[in-house]
Amino acid sequence: TMNRPAATAVAEAKAEDTGKILAAAEREGVTVLLPSELAFPAALLTIPDPPAVLFAAGQLDLLERPAVAIVGSRDHSSYGALAARAVAGAAARAGLVVVSGMARGLDAVAHSAALDAGGTSIGVLGNGIGVIYPAANRALYTRMREHGLLLTEFPPGERPTAGSFSRRNRLISGLARVTVVVEAAAGSGALVTAAAGLKQGRDVMAVPGAITSPTSVGTNRLIRDGAAPIVDPLDLLCKFPEVRCTEEAFDFGPARPRPPAVTLDADTRLIVEALLEQPRDLDELASITGLPPATIMRALSTLELAGFAEQEAGMRFRACPR
Repeated sequence: TMNRPAATAVAEAKAEDTGKILAAAEREGVTVLLPSELAFPAALLTIPDPPAVLFAAGQLDLLERPAVAIVGSRDHSSYGALAARAVAGAAARAGLVVVSGMARGLDAVAHSAALDAGGTSIGVLGNGIGVIYPAANRALYTRMREHGLLLTEFPPGERPTAGSFSRRNRLISGLARVTVVVEAAAGSGALVTAAAGLKQGRDVMAVPGAITSPTSVGTNRLIRDGAAPIVDPLDLLCKFPEVRCTEEAFDFGPARPRPPAVTLDADTRLIVEALLEQPRDLDELASITGLPPATIMRALSTLELAGFAEQEAGMRFRACPR
């Protein structure tokens, strides 16, 4: 049960009926965190516009550990995916908690790479717990809830809105000592997270990319404007003197995840067969397979996270050699 001040804080934060919020939290197995409680992340108490309430599902102790935010574009290149896996894997092996936004693309790659490396991760949602958005991340959502932590300031069951993701971004950077932008085109939401981190007094780092790559325009500009480049694990790990720096941690490989035991359904097999012929975009895959775009995107997300397919610039996908 909540005392009156706590219940008032929840009600004021969301302008909804407190009883409904608490009932939904209990139904979803969600923990409600208030700034007055010890479990509330101390890192978020001093940021501009701190959250009045948080909803969490998973391992709450991760909020007490040193963390790095790793973010990047939804429309990324194969290089971006390899870099995200490498940085997140190295961070996780060193004992850092990897924080990202549970979006399709490099956010999902970073979360998965941290868990694949035997580490941990916090996914900050732009919606309430219980709503899986995007739907393509359903398997990752389940995995994060079981082996990491899902965190949000939106009540359970609340759908995302146009402004909810920009609000989420300040929490991603706020939880972390360092924000790493892996790949970002001009105007990418990952740059919003970087700007929030700078406003909060956090360090911002960026992975350099080819000057001819549209998906590296944002990261290269960050480096030009003063962000530290990350080209070696030591560049990041020196910001965390308290973590273990083993020989394994000082390594950006292996870049590819181990092939997991994945069962491909009939729809996914059609997509794999099409990609084995040549790289294709979403429209081409829809024309060849006859599948709806939503089904194709869910399958592609599964294939990418499992290492069966890679996304290239321009939202084209290709099969990975096994």
